[in-house]
Amino acid sequence: MILVDNLKQVRSDVEQCGRYVVLVAACKMQTKQTVDDFMALAPDFVLGENRVQELLEKYDDRYEWHFIGQLQTNKVKYIIDKVALIHSVDRLELAKEIDRQAKKHGKIQRCLVEVNMAAEVGKGGVLPAAAIDFIKSLAQFENIEIAGLMSVLPNLGDTPELHAYCDGLQGLYEKTKSLSQKNVRIKYLSAGMSGDYKIALQHGANMIRLGRVLFGQRPMQLK
Repeated sequence: MILVDNLKQVRSDVEQCGRYVVLVAACKMQTKQTVDDFMALAPDFVLGENRVQELLEKYDDRYEWHFIGQLQTNKVKYIIDKVALIHSVDRLELAKEIDRQAKKHGKIQRCLVEVNMAAEVGKGGVLPAAAIDFIKSLAQFENIEIAGLMSVLPNLGDTPELHAYCDGLQGLYEKTKSLSQKNVRIKYLSAGMSGDYKIALQHGANMIRLGRVLFGQRPMQLK
């Protein structure tokens, strides 16, 4: 089910922040029909998928697709020609494979470096203190463009702790803009999901990834 009133509220919140924000509809476990219905209502959104298999099942070249989940190195070849942006680069071997597959397709693959702001176990992302050096290590890859940072923020609610993590992420984002590196063109700060996008917008996010607020609770399985 598409929550039309919530969609209106999201657009209002973004308008109030006073800057252009890329809106990503996280369509994990939604059917292809739901995706088509949503894009008919919201053609200003791009689509974000967490799972390679689901992206392949739902892929439609009428839409712009982002890969927003953890990406296994051996799955890169299946999506490299289908996604405009990969949000979750956090290790050298993954970057190497993205570069290799992008070269095969004659494209420059735009990527975000994922940062694990709270050093949460089980989450992907480089630690904040290592992020700049990690980006520098990617200079060797001619078929990758680093377009910004992404973070899955800790689930802390509207608390001073969450605002502090958001401040830290925004500060790191600003630092990356000063990097002089051939394959670095920092533009995007992808942060904020259904439960915390308003806070992320307060701290400079210009790309938000929304699922539940648009589609309601995820179904247990695809139908």
